[in-house]
Order: sequence, then C-alpha cells, then structure tokens
Amino acid sequence: MRIIKLSATEGIRVIFRKKIEPSCSYCKYASLLDEEEAFCLKKGVVSSGGQCKKFKYDPLKRIPPSPSMIRTDFSEEDFKI
Repeated sequence: MRIIKLSATEGIRVIFRKKIEPSCSYCKYASLLDEEEAFCLKKGVVSSGGQCKKFKYDPLKRIPPSPSMIRTDFSEEDFKI
C-alpha cells in the first residue's frame, strides 16, 4: 500500500481546480495595496493582475465573483402551461 502525502496547498488545489490561473491578487507572497497594485515579498510592488513563476495559490485571498441577480418580477403569464 502506497501513501501519498499532500501539502496543505496541494490538497486545496485538488478540491477547487487542478489548474489555477496565476494572479498576484491571490498569491501567497503578495498583499494587495489597492485595486491595481500588490506588494510581493519576492518582486516588490507589482500589478495585482500580474503573475510570475513564484506563484503559490492562497485560497483565503481569492474573492469569489458576486452572485447574479435573481429575477423577481414574474407575471401570471410566466406560470401558465
């Protein structure tokens, strides 16, 4: 029997998606300064949408997209068969 040990970030990658698009806005080494810039421990001040080979995914920094609006203005005609 072979036991495979995953690090914490490897296990998280498998849970969400196998291939995460690199972005400084949710990298382990970056902290957002504002909407356009981030401070990277490896590269200094960079664009928040930028990427580099030092990218490590941090799921706690990822901001999910806002949910779409649910339509509530139905009429009687919408429920007729």
